[in-house]
Amino acid sequence: MIPKPAPGNPASYGRVAVVMGGSSAEREVSLRSGTMVLAALRRKGIDAVAFDPAERTLDDLATGGFASAFLVLHGRYGEDGTIQGALELLRIPYTGSGVLASATAIDKIRTKEIWRSRGLATPAWLVLEAGFNADEVVTELGLPIAVKPATEGSTLGFTKVVAAHELAAAWGLAAAYDDVVLAEAFVTGRELTITVLGAGKVARALPVIEIRAPEGNYDYQNKYFGDATRYLCPAPLPPALTMTLQSLSVAAYRAIGCSGWGRVDVMLDDSGRPWLLEVNTAPGMTDHSLVPMSARAAGLEYDDLVELLLADASLKIRGARALPGGSW
Repeated sequence: MIPKPAPGNPASYGRVAVVMGGSSAEREVSLRSGTMVLAALRRKGIDAVAFDPAERTLDDLATGGFASAFLVLHGRYGEDGTIQGALELLRIPYTGSGVLASATAIDKIRTKEIWRSRGLATPAWLVLEAGFNADEVVTELGLPIAVKPATEGSTLGFTKVVAAHELAAAWGLAAAYDDVVLAEAFVTGRELTITVLGAGKVARALPVIEIRAPEGNYDYQNKYFGDATRYLCPAPLPPALTMTLQSLSVAAYRAIGCSGWGRVDVMLDDSGRPWLLEVNTAPGMTDHSLVPMSARAAGLEYDDLVELLLADASLKIRGARALPGGSW
């Protein structure tokens, strides 16, 4: 069980900007997440205001009298360290990971390089450049192959390639989202995800979720809009394996330097070996999202989870301090 936030004075949080929407390919989902977070904070009696950086300027954020920012931006400009850097300059505390961890986590290649350097298992990969040799890629990675943009989320631009001749089209789709395209050995098995809260030595994992999507296709539609995907939480796993997965996820989260909250995606292959795929530093908070589901299984309802995350809002750059009204 996770302790609920201690009852207190909602006014102590001051005015909170719920930063949502933005201009990334995940704008629609971000708006859905943000709307739910905003409603939860208001139910708690907290003075929360929606703030969409695609429609308002940073000057509005700086002069809006905000005591903190709850970040529910997904994808570029929101999950990549960009908005985090702006908030550090404005001295407005914010939820989630800092500049470096956010920028690292959204880059799947840099993330995998760090995990490999720490001895944490992640599937083999290649960077696909224009003019690549499909047969050589298949020889290196085998089949099937996951092809995806290096810095996008929500499976946007993702293709599962089962034959060499499909690689060109898969590369074209991924390249439409990103200049860098990742080809990764596809792990067949059980799809799992683990939420992690906190930072450093106090980071802790919530119950493991198993995702069972139609025909194993956990795409954008099945993630956010369909009802065919099944979620098992806690995942039906032996207790020892559950603990191993939770420890692995915390280690992966710490290796990137994440804080506040995040979600680590893992594949459990047919032999029972776990493989790290990626870490999300601004996970979805919609009615289909996995972080609230995992928190609920741990005894923490949605509104309490949102307040817990807000209470952890901070500036991450050493020596920084909050100034009234977002002053420089």
